[in-house]
Amino acid sequence: MKFIYKLTATALGAGYSPFAPGTAGAIVGCIALWLFEKYNIISTTDTPVLFIGLILITTVLGIIATDKLEDEWGKDPSKVVLDEVIGVWIAMMFVPFSFFNVLLAFGLFRYFDIAKPLGIRKLEALNGGLGVMADDMLAGIYSNITLQIILALLAKFYFNG
Repeated sequence: MKFIYKLTATALGAGYSPFAPGTAGAIVGCIALWLFEKYNIISTTDTPVLFIGLILITTVLGIIATDKLEDEWGKDPSKVVLDEVIGVWIAMMFVPFSFFNVLLAFGLFRYFDIAKPLGIRKLEALNGGLGVMADDMLAGIYSNITLQIILALLAKFYFNG
């Protein structure tokens, strides 16, 4: 069973990346978004309730997996990157899928995840897997808000000259 927890927490092994495992996890999240769109599995805009459900289920699985691995790996180990996947997905909620939008979401999420402004760092203090997931979820929310503003401004200037 521990193998399943490790596979889950590391986002199918991305957390074992020797270089920037958090970035590797966020890239896995972006690839998953592309696969969802390409194969018409789930959409960030057309099926938002399903997409939010996927985020919630994945978050619960991440909390459980991280809690089960804490004795072996310690508190908030860099190998746990499912939180980055979830953060990127939150950054793309209600945002139309495009390479440009995913790239912006990725960049914004990594900024908020690394800089941890506006109370994000405080969420790391929550116990166990909840603390691991919560800070990235808030980073994803801030990324989403920022992305929505950027896209609205681009649309205003692009379409209204």
